[in-house]
Amino acid sequence: MCTLTLAWRTFADAPVTLAATRDEALDRPSEPPAVRDGGGSGPRYVAPRDAEVGGTWIGLAESGLVAAVTNRWLNADREGDRSRGLLVRDCLTADSAENAVRTVENDLDGRTYDGFNLVLADGRAAFLMTYDGRLVVTRLNPGVHVVGNVGGVVNGTDRFAIPERRREFGEERADSARRIAAALVPEPGESEASWLDRASGVLTDHEYDACLHGDAFGTRSFTRIRTGEDPAVAYADGPPCETPTEPVSLPADFALAGE
Repeated sequence: MCTLTLAWRTFADAPVTLAATRDEALDRPSEPPAVRDGGGSGPRYVAPRDAEVGGTWIGLAESGLVAAVTNRWLNADREGDRSRGLLVRDCLTADSAENAVRTVENDLDGRTYDGFNLVLADGRAAFLMTYDGRLVVTRLNPGVHVVGNVGGVVNGTDRFAIPERRREFGEERADSARRIAAALVPEPGESEASWLDRASGVLTDHEYDACLHGDAFGTRSFTRIRTGEDPAVAYADGPPCETPTEPVSLPADFALAGE
């Protein structure tokens, strides 16, 4: 389970504003965010790293692109031949959200993955790509969107697909997403900094069921990203209810294209 909250083209100074939790097996190794080489002519990007496979679940590229993924619960597990985190890594080397969509479409011509919800956004366009063996691409409107493992509140409407084998828990996740979306409607005159602070509080507050604790599985980290002329990334390397969210140092020359 993961929860992504995205405010796209909602704040003048930050086209993309995102706060997200990552839920994962507690024993799966990972590395905190760092500036990583896009390889070849691809832009650099800032992202944590899955130390087991080498991919990532969230990141910000110099192109101004933000990419973030959640698992998508299905009625039957798919035998994907590649990690979803590697697909996110590939997207971060694209030069725009539009081209990252094409990266995914082209990749799915020859590879398979387990189910996913993938958010791709820059200052010009934003998309939700859902995959359950069939790819559906939704262009996002300006506003706040909330995405989790059973779908979310997207373009102001419920977009949930709850598998029967996880019906009860899936209904709980859908209810959590609805309550988070309602809590994060921007207030009149609100800045992106204030909204990010509120989003951080909501995702940390157990009342909203986005910060989860278990014996073998739970919320492993929390990430905040802001684009614009003064881009910023912050990260909590642990459950955000008990782990400080610290700023990630960006190089002085890490200027976002087109921002």
